[in-house]
Amino acid sequence: MIMQNKRLIGIMLTVAFLLFIPLIAMQFTAEVNWTLSDFGIAGILLLGTGLLCEGVMRTVQKKDYRIGIIAFILVVLLLVWAELAVGIFGTPFAGS
Repeated sequence: MIMQNKRLIGIMLTVAFLLFIPLIAMQFTAEVNWTLSDFGIAGILLLGTGLLCEGVMRTVQKKDYRIGIIAFILVVLLLVWAELAVGIFGTPFAGS
């Protein structure tokens, strides 16, 4: 039980660390210009992905299935992130 709680804390700290990177970059360059909604969406995506992966780790027993499901979750995260960033699929979510 303690190990599972440590993983949850690790997920939250990792999300916070990853969100601090653009926050710090915004202080030094004008090329990084995130709004509050950008931070919110990135936080939801990262935390949701981390919690989904944690749920898979806790519930799926077979190692091969666990790896496959987590790989699928990460691919979906990357595709959604790329769509929101540059609009690779041309959906209205891209902001263009």
